[in-house]
Amino acid sequence: MLSRGAAGGRALRGVARAGRQLPSRGLRSSPRCRSAMPSWVIDRYGRNDVLRFTRDMVFPIIHFPNEVIIKVHAASLNPIDLSMRSGYGATALNMKRDPLKLKSADTEFPLTLGRDVSGVIMECGLSVSYFKPGDEVWAAIPPWKQGTLSEFVVASGNEVSFKPKCLSHTEAASLPYVGLTAWSAVNQVGGLNQNNCSGKRVLILGASGGVGTFTVQLVKAWGAHVTAVCSHDASALMKKLGADDVIDYKSGNLEEQLKALPLFDFILDNVGGSTEKWALDLLKKWSGATYVTLVTPFLINMDKLGVADGMLQTGVTVGSKTVKIQPVIDEVFSFSEVPKAFLKLEGGHARGKTVINWNKRLFTLIERCPGHSSLLCQSDHKVALVTAQLNNCIHLPKNSSMLNLCSRMDQQKW
Repeated sequence: MLSRGAAGGRALRGVARAGRQLPSRGLRSSPRCRSAMPSWVIDRYGRNDVLRFTRDMVFPIIHFPNEVIIKVHAASLNPIDLSMRSGYGATALNMKRDPLKLKSADTEFPLTLGRDVSGVIMECGLSVSYFKPGDEVWAAIPPWKQGTLSEFVVASGNEVSFKPKCLSHTEAASLPYVGLTAWSAVNQVGGLNQNNCSGKRVLILGASGGVGTFTVQLVKAWGAHVTAVCSHDASALMKKLGADDVIDYKSGNLEEQLKALPLFDFILDNVGGSTEKWALDLLKKWSGATYVTLVTPFLINMDKLGVADGMLQTGVTVGSKTVKIQPVIDEVFSFSEVPKAFLKLEGGHARGKTVINWNKRLFTLIERCPGHSSLLCQSDHKVALVTAQLNNCIHLPKNSSMLNLCSRMDQQKW
């Protein structure tokens, strides 16, 4: 005697054997759950040789209802990544990561660096109603969380904003953390805004870096008179971004050059060192003028300048939507070149940001084989096989589906 379920199963199999097509109910199985992803990590603190590539980094998990998982399309490096790689602030950050000492493993390793991200929402927590899977977003991830040099990253919803449609992922990834830092320094500490900045004299030391290029544009858009200090080869860039006066710090005694100018209402110091000894003398007296240095210990800045949850939506949104900040990118590296990108940042003399783009090599090849651009379709996570096709300029069969390409890529372990 057969149960109803067994009988039903045999009946369906009988129909299938008879060659009759079964009606479709529009059902599909869930994709296989992933447990690991490619990532650049460190297992100890030190110099650049501590960076290690792995395909087995634990896949991020949504622990809180306000969190989202982002598929990383591009990330960028900041000076804080160099500091964290070397171990500065490790004790304080570990206290922030696990204040109640609940974790069984008393270590932060393997640790992923990277604070900026531009990408696509893949999954949302139960209380996230303002984003949905497929939305293009950007974010600045706080330093106590796992970073963005991975295929995926988890972030709180209030650390994320919609990516401006006018920016590519590469451009967008260059802005969040520097925009957040610049906005916090200028507005939260310096007290400047679009209503009171007109006519104010602003001095930016180290103006050609990521924070500097953002700040020049921000305060200039608010009507300030901007004096930028940089090397001679960055002068044209500073003028293009709106600086009124550009001073080459190599052309003579910088202190004397600046003292010959009218006093300033606000000074942003991205250099530190000897400048901290005499920069205060360049401020207007008894006027509420402010000097802000970003070269003090970064954990102090983290508290003082508001590098914390939720600041991105204020700082970067102002920069991108209100005054149309232009991204300034020094160099773009592929995901395989992360150690090289760190060395570039460590060398100093940047002209904007150092960006990591997952698909950089693919886009380079497309320029060489423009007829194959349609291969991109919707499979950016399967770039390697398509890159191989482009490299050899192989024409795919007309009916080749991306599903087949992805399957072939998996079989060949690209």
